[in-house]
This record gives sequence, structure tokens and C-alpha cells, in this order.
Amino acid sequence: MKPGQNTGAVKALTVTALAALLAGCVSKDMSDLEQYREEVLARKGGNIEPLPPIRPYEHYIYQSAEKGLRDPFESFLETKPEEIDAKSKDVDTAQQQLVDEIQTHNREELENYELDAMRMVGVLERAEDLWAIVRDQSGTVHRVQVGNYLGRNFGKITNIQEDRIDIREIIKDAQGRWQERAASLALSEE
Repeated sequence: MKPGQNTGAVKALTVTALAALLAGCVSKDMSDLEQYREEVLARKGGNIEPLPPIRPYEHYIYQSAEKGLRDPFESFLETKPEEIDAKSKDVDTAQQQLVDEIQTHNREELENYELDAMRMVGVLERAEDLWAIVRDQSGTVHRVQVGNYLGRNFGKITNIQEDRIDIREIIKDAQGRWQERAASLALSEE
């Protein structure tokens, strides 16, 4: 017989011998388990503490809106153009320009994401044109340029540099007036 010729038979014989040895170790005697079960069932049950009393619901009537405070149930992060109230029609020209920009600009895909959920991953340059490459939170890559909008606060790109994107956002202050705020999106180090 040559070496390695009947290794399959040797392996089968070894597995059969091990199975026979292990089968001999099994006991069908369950008297110790039955004894333990009887001990547990014979124990005296303890007292269960009663549930605490249920207090009646106390309702609260929110009256701060009558005092001119902000309604806590209205989101201050998401402001849709159609939700701009009629009182903004009677404001000065700077306010009117901001309101007009909000109402007339075409919504872009990157306005669905928070500014901090996006990452600037690079720039592209061709002749005089400079584009920034932005990755959203789902991993999709977008090419943007000056004039595009991104972020939920009507953020308009004002300048693109090799290491950051400068953005001008339009937000509401505590008095409900629109104001501009500078923001930026730095080049990601990833």
C-alpha cells in the first residue's frame, strides 16, 4: 500500500470510533434533574409587592404663545418657503429681498441635508471655472459651484477655495426676522 492511498478510509474509521466512544458517555438517567425540579416547585412562594398607584394625568395649557414667545411645537430648523407668513410682506427692503430669495429660488438636492452632514472632498478646476466636490451623508458625491444652494437654512455658495466653501445662510432670529449668517464647509481630511 502506498502512503496516502487509503487516508479516506482511515478518517472514516477514526470518526466512527469517536462516535461510538461518545455514545457510550450518554446517560438516560434524569433523576437528578427531576429532583431539582421537585425542590424548586416545593419552595414557598414569596410576596409580590403591589404596583405603585397610577397618578391621574395633569394637563398643561400652553399660554406662552399669547405672550409673544416661540411655539415649541413648530420646528425652527426647517422653514419651508410657503410657510412664510403674511406679516413679512410689511417689512423693510432688506427683509423683503431675503423673503423674495427664499420664495423664488429653485430648491436643489443638497438642501435636503444638514450642513454638518456634508463633507467637502475636493475641487475641480477648468479654465476659469472652479467646482467643489461635496459628499452627502448617504455617500453620494455632488459637484457644486458658486450660486448653488446647500443645507437646510437656504445656504447659498458665495465662494469656493481649495480648502473650503464659503456659504451665506438665511435664518430666522428670535424675533422672527430673517437675517444672513456666514458659514463654511471645510475640506475633509478623510
